[in-house]
Amino acid sequence: MTPLEETLRRQIAQTGPVSVADYMALCLLHPRHGYYMQADPLGAQGDFTTAPEISQMFGEMLGLCLAQAWLDQGSPAPFTLAELGPGRGTLMADALRATRPVPGFHAAMRLALVEASPALQARQAEALAGYAVTWCDAAADLPEGPLFVIANEFFDALPVRQFIRDPAGWRERRVGLRDAALAFGAADPQDVPELTARRDDTRDGELVELRPGAAPVVTEIAARIAGAGAGAALILDYGDWESRGDTLQAVRGHRPVDPLDGPGTADLTAHVDFAPLARAAEAAGAAVTPLTPQGVLLEQLGITPRAQALARNLSGAARESHVAAHRRLTHPEEMGSLFKAIGIYPNQAMPPPGFDP
Repeated sequence: MTPLEETLRRQIAQTGPVSVADYMALCLLHPRHGYYMQADPLGAQGDFTTAPEISQMFGEMLGLCLAQAWLDQGSPAPFTLAELGPGRGTLMADALRATRPVPGFHAAMRLALVEASPALQARQAEALAGYAVTWCDAAADLPEGPLFVIANEFFDALPVRQFIRDPAGWRERRVGLRDAALAFGAADPQDVPELTARRDDTRDGELVELRPGAAPVVTEIAARIAGAGAGAALILDYGDWESRGDTLQAVRGHRPVDPLDGPGTADLTAHVDFAPLARAAEAAGAAVTPLTPQGVLLEQLGITPRAQALARNLSGAARESHVAAHRRLTHPEEMGSLFKAIGIYPNQAMPPPGFDP
């Protein structure tokens, strides 16, 4: 039994079952025993691998996308280049290397990272040595002014509430104790205003997810972009348009495990519902691109010519690994379709490159 499981058992025994969102938050961000508060979880020696760790091309394409958006918007200066949940700093390091030749881009840039993990902040400092970095606890703490943002696999780790449709309303799924073990259960039916419209496209017994912490983040970013009349945000994650079904998953050592097994020792995520993110951005006064598969976005940004250029200097196993990385990022049977993206930008501006209007 992990220390966090002992804490959860005591809490549940004293105050009753907790929501799935509260369970996720404790598992990931408990000050002492939370998953992100401990060791570096990324890479082959960690529990999972994200797109920036697969190939430098991913960060390069996104960095150049924002740099071109900055140029298209008249090169506002100064501006903030930010990343939400930047992992080891790999994506941002690749983006900065690719954008170094863009005239004036680095000179006008202020670099900011939104990161909660002390262990990952240390890794980011190493990856971005030579750059002046400001770390922020939340998107609301980012500097004022034009904002150009990347959020790759950030929203999937924000806690979700799960609701099961019932003839009398919605029953919230909870984590409690059954036979002295952690187990899922459900609360009594209740009215959930945020899910009123979902009764039109669901049936009794179906489960849908809400991510309460996502819309405020998007609202903050979109309002900054709309207010400044300059900026762009790229949001990439695995998910789709409108939540449907139980998508909570746990990964430990690159293998799926039971989300209730070993609290605090596995990464917990859930698919991202892009529909409320887009609605929040539009309500804040910004424009939003159509939902776009990651593979399509990367292809339209030029990842294949970049891959071909890099391949010319490779041979043997290195070339095979490079080709496999390109396929993994873009092919519909791998990350190309499962992962999707939206862009947020000022209403009077062009969409960021790679997206259709």
